Amino acid sequence: MECFDRATGAGVAWRMLSDLFAPDAVSLDLAASTRDEVLSELVRLVHLDERAGATLHRMLRRREALGSTGVGRGVAIPHARALVVDRLRLAYGRSAAGVPYESIDARPVHHFFLIVAPPVELSNQYLPVLGRIAQFVKEPEVIERLGQLSDPREFFELVRQKAP
Repeated sequence: MECFDRATGAGVAWRMLSDLFAPDAVSLDLAASTRDEVLSELVRLVHLDERAGATLHRMLRRREALGSTGVGRGVAIPHARALVVDRLRLAYGRSAAGVPYESIDARPVHHFFLIVAPPVELSNQYLPVLGRIAQFVKEPEVIERLGQLSDPREFFELVRQKAP
């Protein structure tokens, strides 16, 4: 599949969604009990320096103040464009206990997908990736399987199977 690069007018090869997550950007044991703590843990998963991490955390909090990224069914997809990254970065975190997140369905969130992209991105993957993650989590089986993961490798296999 190709997506269109507006800057150059060329097609850009679309990578599998699983390829966009770094192996160490998946945590199955978030300790957070508040939305702010979740955002902090997710930011740590993208491995920015302290200053860039603090800036990204602030931007994500601002984004959440505009409206919760809790999409329902125990899922949130916090996202932002930020100068602190030079390429698209994704992270996944799971909270077994769930976190109050002002979701659209008012239920606690257990599954968090972070998306961060630079303000200008040649491959223009930010919105398509947001859409692909939203589609991925719509499948009832996916939510159930995310809750049963015991190892990050299982996360990658699930994403490869259900969101190629």
